[in-house]
Amino acid sequence: MTYAETILPEFDQEMASTRKVLERIPDDKLDWQAHPKSHTIGWNANHVAELPNWLVVTLTTPSLDVAPVGGQPYQSPKLTSRREILDLFDRNVAAGRKALAAVKDEEMGKTWSLLKAGQPIFSMPRAAVVRSVVLNHIIHHRAILCVYLRLNNIPVPGMYGPSGDE
Repeated sequence: MTYAETILPEFDQEMASTRKVLERIPDDKLDWQAHPKSHTIGWNANHVAELPNWLVVTLTTPSLDVAPVGGQPYQSPKLTSRREILDLFDRNVAAGRKALAAVKDEEMGKTWSLLKAGQPIFSMPRAAVVRSVVLNHIIHHRAILCVYLRLNNIPVPGMYGPSGDE
């Protein structure tokens, strides 16, 4: 099996579960936060929507500099409605899936780096970046959104079977 054949079923399942969570995000709660040190529902939802596109960056470039010297820093989206967030998520999932399906096995062992002002924040094989920085990262922020839904009395969807609300 190719790398793509092994990872795509998991990607598809996790993205479907993630979409179910994003579908529950209420427009009138995007500014809600559990604690002053916590990000808002809207920030987390925007971050979850942007992360699948990091697959494209990871699989097609050697690095990403989030604050290039003399250049524009990386900007996360700041969408203000569930519909906009879902649209971005859907576009990024399609692009990420296409990049995963097309990647050659020999590319997955190559090092990819996240940089800030030209200095490495980390460098890892692409396969590790896909798993930890993209998939696990999405699942982490999806879990935060699930807690935020619960704290706002919004039913949490089932993902690996029924939730307590189903």
